[in-house]
Amino acid sequence: MVANPSDGPLVGPQPQRWPVGGERNGRHARRPGSEAGNRHSSACSYDEHVATNVSPSGDASAAKGGGGSSARPSAAARPSAAARLSAFVWRPTPRSMRALALAAVVANAGIIVTGAAVRLSNSGLGCPDWPDCTTRSLVATRTPGQTIVNTWIEFGNRLLTFVVLAVAVAVFVAAWRLRPIGRDGRPGRRADLVWLAAAQPASVILQAVLGGITVLTALNPAMVSVHFLVSMAVVAVAVVLYVRCGEDVTPPRPLARADLRVLSAIVLAIAGLMLAAGTVVTGTGPLAGNAAAPRYHLPLQAVTQLHADIGWLFGGLALTLAVGLKLTDATLRSIRLGWVLLGLLALQGALGYIQYFTGLPPLLVGMHVLGAVLIWITALLLFFSLRDRGGAAGAPPEHAGAAAERTAAVPAKDATVDRAVSADTTARARTQESRAAAPARGMPPAG
Repeated sequence: MVANPSDGPLVGPQPQRWPVGGERNGRHARRPGSEAGNRHSSACSYDEHVATNVSPSGDASAAKGGGGSSARPSAAARPSAAARLSAFVWRPTPRSMRALALAAVVANAGIIVTGAAVRLSNSGLGCPDWPDCTTRSLVATRTPGQTIVNTWIEFGNRLLTFVVLAVAVAVFVAAWRLRPIGRDGRPGRRADLVWLAAAQPASVILQAVLGGITVLTALNPAMVSVHFLVSMAVVAVAVVLYVRCGEDVTPPRPLARADLRVLSAIVLAIAGLMLAAGTVVTGTGPLAGNAAAPRYHLPLQAVTQLHADIGWLFGGLALTLAVGLKLTDATLRSIRLGWVLLGLLALQGALGYIQYFTGLPPLLVGMHVLGAVLIWITALLLFFSLRDRGGAAGAPPEHAGAAAERTAAVPAKDATVDRAVSADTTARARTQESRAAAPARGMPPAG
């Protein structure tokens, strides 16, 4: 029955109309003969009830009639940034532990780049003493033979050491406080993470001592090389910690063929060799950090050519590894890291040739150092992506997607093989039936 509102009251039973969203007068509506309202009401959590009926000050709200508005916690009730940061370190979770490990990777990589900026700006002896800046001042001050800009660049890099140290201490404290759930179902400290994290603050102290010896020896090229290579070793330890934070403690399971895993180890070793050759080029070239700094007594063209040859070898092996991972159906993460490594090497090589033929402009040399750091980190991640230990409880696993990808690929391949075998069996059965029926067709009918 359809009626116009102007026709007056309707006669007969009328359907009951409910407000949109199932609410009337701020309460959950219950339709007659239905339990939907009861189910919805029981599904509301206690937190939602409190948020709807309690004001920010804690008093009961006037959420009556048209329905109350949700209350937000007051600014005084929210934890401060310092409280959140302390909880991040003092009450760590596997996820926050991995975030701190990533911060250690970034901090150690960053101070390598800023250290290169000190050398490329001729500020290596901006603070000619150690641990003080000069024999008369702890902080930056005017130094004979140095501009105040050079002094502050060197002193600023020393101050960044305290930032790296703070991150390293936070990593160690978090690793010590972390109690992940073990395989036996009980929380316990992970010794591997504790040792890797303990290496972070210890390495900062070691690097500070090596930096002081480098300054006191007037930027001896051998000490500069050692200082740089130890920095790269510290980055490697930080990367290992980052990877292990996302893994379990089970024995590693290979995710690639044995020959490709051996090739990835060779690629990593060649990366370290290329870094060492780069320090020799730096110690021979003109950008020593100070005009009066001693140099390696080697022909610059010859050591540069050696560095380039190692780079070509590195690129060839990386190309072989990337193609091998692609052709052997390795994990998607490993394949991507292989192509990323190859792309970074191509950019690094192009940048190296450009800087050499343009007279070693400091900006390009600094970008070359940054590229070396990124290549080193990528080679490490690629090496560790070829095996799996399972995901750590509560943390996003490093290779979970890759392992799941391989696990899902195996049933798909098995299903394809089963279908092929089934089709082949059916075809053979039909052939045998046709051969058996062929003589019967030529025989006269019985009787």
